[in-house]
Amino acid sequence: MNRFFTLFFIITSLSSINAQTLEELKKQKADLEAKAAPILAESAEISAEIAGINAKISTFPGWYRGAFGTLGANFTGRNQWFSAGDLKDSRATTIMGSFNAFANNIETKYFWRNSGSLNLGWQKLKKGNEAVSPKFEPVADVLNITSLFGYNVSPKLAASSLGEYRTSIIRNFNDPGYFDLGVGFTYTPAKNMIFVIHPINYNFVFSKDNANFTSSLGCKIVGDYNTELAKGVNWRSNLTSFISYKNNNPSLHNGTWTNWLGFNIFNGIGVGLEFALRYSEQEIAKTQNYYTLGFSYKL
Repeated sequence: MNRFFTLFFIITSLSSINAQTLEELKKQKADLEAKAAPILAESAEISAEIAGINAKISTFPGWYRGAFGTLGANFTGRNQWFSAGDLKDSRATTIMGSFNAFANNIETKYFWRNSGSLNLGWQKLKKGNEAVSPKFEPVADVLNITSLFGYNVSPKLAASSLGEYRTSIIRNFNDPGYFDLGVGFTYTPAKNMIFVIHPINYNFVFSKDNANFTSSLGCKIVGDYNTELAKGVNWRSNLTSFISYKNNNPSLHNGTWTNWLGFNIFNGIGVGLEFALRYSEQEIAKTQNYYTLGFSYKL
């Protein structure tokens, strides 16, 4: 009986010590949080001041450069998973990445905006017990380069010329390839928004032995907008389209709408999403789309 009471006393004492230790840790945490609060507030204030200075710097003439990219990977495995049908025994690996860069020279009388984007992706799919290991096949392959020059005739309106090139590089380079060259005007209602309308534009289409891909004269329309939706959340949207003046079957019109969404977590590292829609009857009479989701980095 004495042993029982001794053991009960020891257990009760340990519980009291643990409870006391927990309360002490909670108090220690509260004290540290109270000490950190003014430091964090000061850090946020300094960050806001830096952002304000950057906004003022961006109003001055000169070159502005930047780049960001997204890398995503997906690994899928199934073993006798009935609902997957023919893929009930399979292994799939998908790797996708995108890279975007710009170099803009903004002066009082003129501007020169240059940008480039690259989206690549590969997938390897193995079904069952295939003797030969499959190879990675391209599932995304887009290269787009744009150069826009404008001479200001008013604070928001400029006479401009545009060159834009679009193709794939992993497979079927320049087959097809699209090169737009034209003149017109550019409207800039805000520093982070531009609209380009070039009623005189020739769309050169390069292809090997495919009569569907035809060059023609038409109107080039481009819109670009970027903004910070919230602290650390950035969005850029770009629409580039060509309306042909030539009647043809299939239609020679084409357009691509691309969106980039970035969530900054720490020092430019975060999560990025790129999503695009495209329509071109010369390629296929359906709406095309692709997306890339993964880790992102902004320079």
